[in-house]
Amino acid sequence: MAELKTQKNNASVVAFLNRVENEKRKKDAFTLLELMKKITKSEPSMWGTSIIGFGDYHYKYASGREGDWFITGFSPRKQSMSLYIMSGFGKYQEILSKLGKYKTSVSCLYINKLDDINMDILHELIESSFLYMQSKK
Repeated sequence: MAELKTQKNNASVVAFLNRVENEKRKKDAFTLLELMKKITKSEPSMWGTSIIGFGDYHYKYASGREGDWFITGFSPRKQSMSLYIMSGFGKYQEILSKLGKYKTSVSCLYINKLDDINMDILHELIESSFLYMQSKK
């Protein structure tokens, strides 16, 4: 079975964030870094070359494929800030209705800038998902 390309590593989170070219995105990334450290009560790790993850869990699919992944995290992409809400969004529709301007995919929340969203609601979303995922470990 092929190993995941994106692996946890010892690269510096701060050095990675300091290389973000867009100054607003960099500032937002450092804000998210502190928010996620506060919520998760854990130190961040780099996953691959561009994802900052917090916590970890082991998963196993019915197919037999298994691996390790972070519980929550983010990546300051050029297009938008990608936040990883690993529990998905099905149970968070009420929270999302108060969040502000965003887009989602299966477990990614895309935000152009933190000024577009309610930070208290974002805190609630990340914390709810993190606690849910921890309970599934």
